[in-house]
Amino acid sequence: MVSGSGICAKRVVVDARHHMSGLLASSLAKELLNGQKVVVVRCEEICLSGGLVRLRMKYMRFLRKRMNTKPSHGPIHFRAPSKIFWRTVRSMIPHKTKRGAAALARLKVFEGIPPPYDKVKRMVIPDAFKVLRLQSGHKYCLLGRLSSEVGWNHYDTIKELETKRKERSQATYERKKQLNKLRTKAEKVAEEKLGSQLDIFAPVMY
Repeated sequence: MVSGSGICAKRVVVDARHHMSGLLASSLAKELLNGQKVVVVRCEEICLSGGLVRLRMKYMRFLRKRMNTKPSHGPIHFRAPSKIFWRTVRSMIPHKTKRGAAALARLKVFEGIPPPYDKVKRMVIPDAFKVLRLQSGHKYCLLGRLSSEVGWNHYDTIKELETKRKERSQATYERKKQLNKLRTKAEKVAEEKLGSQLDIFAPVMY
């Protein structure tokens, strides 16, 4: 995402579907510290290694941690997948320094793909793909499923919105495909007409 010259793209949209959480977070943390602006979408489909039952027990232990004298001081227990992933990235950045705070401010995270990012080219990070990094047969869990088990109430809503978005995207793709087919046909007809006109005015060979 960042070139060797240090020149960054304006903003990179990363589709987090079926990426491993830790590997994705570490890759993005490096890019953020290098000055890259990153938007992460579909955080509910990030993968965590391990079964759902074990991960839920682990997260419930985390929910029991609190500050006795002033609980509002932390730790803050996020339930939404985007905020859980945001906290994972934050743990890999020196966020209490000015450089780290500026890097974290360059990160945006979302469940689903809200506008205007549904009409923007989305990137992936192959080094963090589940199919490439997780051994076959090992258990894994989706972050959205874990979040719904520990108190996040919008999993079904996000799935419905994603279904509607995919239907709109498919309709747009079909319309674009038809337009491309008509354009190709029109170009072919124009080339044939132009060729016939050139034959009329062909030079005489002596």
